[in-house]
Amino acid sequence: MTTDVTTAPACAATKRSARRAYKGERTLRRSVVALIVVFNAVLLVYPIIKAFLGSFHQWNPLNGTYRWIGMENYAELVHDATFWTSLTNTVFFSVVVITLRVVLGLALAYAIWSKVTRHKTLFRAIFYMPTVTPMVAIAYVWKMMYNPQIGVFHSLLGIDLNWLYDSTWALPAVMIMTVWKDFGYAVILFLSALHSLPEDALEAASVDGASSWQRFRHIINPLLRPMTIFVVITSLISYVQAYVQILIMTQGGPGKSTYLISYIIFDEAFQQYDFGYASAIAFVLLVITAALTALSFTVSARRSGGRA
Repeated sequence: MTTDVTTAPACAATKRSARRAYKGERTLRRSVVALIVVFNAVLLVYPIIKAFLGSFHQWNPLNGTYRWIGMENYAELVHDATFWTSLTNTVFFSVVVITLRVVLGLALAYAIWSKVTRHKTLFRAIFYMPTVTPMVAIAYVWKMMYNPQIGVFHSLLGIDLNWLYDSTWALPAVMIMTVWKDFGYAVILFLSALHSLPEDALEAASVDGASSWQRFRHIINPLLRPMTIFVVITSLISYVQAYVQILIMTQGGPGKSTYLISYIIFDEAFQQYDFGYASAIAFVLLVITAALTALSFTVSARRSGGRA
């Protein structure tokens, strides 16, 4: 009886303590969720709504102009040759850079995974280092490297090209720099996917006499397809918004040969102070990005369904 009398208050106290801890944890979770909601509402949702409404206005915050003009910004966009030039450049830039990023990333990841037996961490660090380096710093360095008088391409390699001031080579030069900076991201992701491949499938293929190319083509590459789709989608979202390297290296020139959609948005908003027109272009870019992302997911889902 003594044991029951002494343990009952202790059990009750433990239950009360557990209830208080649970209530405190629940309050903390609700507070964190509320802060996230407020953060997104203030810093994401409100600016998007403000920009969408602004796309129907003649909007110049420099002189306080905010006048309703309806669909005029979108009508101007349809007939704007600069917009169509930037859209063409953006498509070309994105397709080439994404393709090279995926191909180089996968090739180097496969080489490290299959051939390198020592110092794999060192190789991963070397390839990933440019990815975490700020784009501003890399763009300035590459701009000096492209200099036709003192740049490394001219002085060491003997390539006599005026890279950033030639309308034929300016955009490819920016693309080369972008691929060099970003392909390490794909290397790391593909390496992680390669290390998670099922060993039994690879061993069975080897026992059946499959060559390295056959193993890669019929087993490894299909198993890597979800990661490939992920790299393509994240790269697409990133590159249709690229403008920092353009701003630093070419400022859209020579002429308008390196105009990208994001750069024209920057130019219209912060150089011309036409925030209404810039907002209209931004929402067209949003629709294009959403459509391409949805298309990528659809293609991935259909392929997965076909394999199933």
